[in-house]
Amino acid sequence: MTEAPEHLALPIALAEVAKIGFEWEWDEETDEARGCDFELYERFEAPEKTAWWFRLWTGNEEVDGSEFRFFGATGAGDYVGFWLVRPGMSITEQPVVYLGSEGERGVIARDLGDLLRLLADGSGPAEAFADPDRETQPNEAFRAIAERYAPGRHRSAAEIVAGAREEFPGFSEFIDAMCR
Repeated sequence: MTEAPEHLALPIALAEVAKIGFEWEWDEETDEARGCDFELYERFEAPEKTAWWFRLWTGNEEVDGSEFRFFGATGAGDYVGFWLVRPGMSITEQPVVYLGSEGERGVIARDLGDLLRLLADGSGPAEAFADPDRETQPNEAFRAIAERYAPGRHRSAAEIVAGAREEFPGFSEFIDAMCR
């Protein structure tokens, strides 16, 4: 594995989650998914790739997605990353957003600590976006990471997502303004 340029290196907590990885499977008999459909990148997506994808996704050649640092995707092509909306704050203090392949979008966590708690709860980004109240199977390995990097922040996935959406109610309109 090659070393990521410094500006593309994931925060340590996300790198630890990436080493563990996610399990996801579809049960044909019950027509239900188990686990989290999410793949963390080894590093943040390069700005030129973000610009290419974001222009395609918005249909707007004038935008470049530079207000985002994407760090993962689902099998369906949904993107997940930090929204750099808090001036002067570190990347780990920025909200985490979900941009779906079909235009769905939303803020799912107020910061990295909340994302770690979602993962510990057994929710991936797509699951947290689509159904934060769903029954989950907690992930003990992710819980240990969350305890190290976000101690004492015990809340349900529904509470985390609701708090993020409440703090950033204009995210969808922000995206709408860029779409053509």
